[in-house]
Amino acid sequence: MIKLTNILVATDFSKAAEAALAYGRTLAEHFGASLHVLHVAGRLRPTDIGAEGYVADLADCQRDLEEAARNQLDECLASKNATSPRTRGLVVTSNSPARVIVDYANSEGIDLIIVGTEGRGGVSRLLLGSVAEHVVRSAPCPVLTVHHPEREFVQPDYGSLAAARA
Repeated sequence: MIKLTNILVATDFSKAAEAALAYGRTLAEHFGASLHVLHVAGRLRPTDIGAEGYVADLADCQRDLEEAARNQLDECLASKNATSPRTRGLVVTSNSPARVIVDYANSEGIDLIIVGTEGRGGVSRLLLGSVAEHVVRSAPCPVLTVHHPEREFVQPDYGSLAAARA
């Protein structure tokens, strides 16, 4: 028997991450599990902002970046559905998202990690790597990768859509 008590959805707010969150919510509801939703905000470096010779106030920019991520996460988690699972949203700052996801899973006793993947290939995958691939390789638990667009068996919950519009 499969028992899930803690499910982690890692999000970068992409369409694939939205699909992963839909899976996470559904599985958490089905198993009565807690849903953890984690976004890893990048840590700004002096070379990320400003023109040559200009020194930006990175602390303020970093704070704004994290605040925007928290607001976007709050919007993703807002639900008027009474059967929504217990949900914890978290924003962590790091330039190693896969490591943060795996470390969080280890520390919080996560039973399943769900990540969206865009399915990049070729040179972009070679240069950028794949967070999902790194998580799959080092996670302490099963990892479900969700591609966008979703398979046909995933149907929209029209009751939730109607409630959200009300």
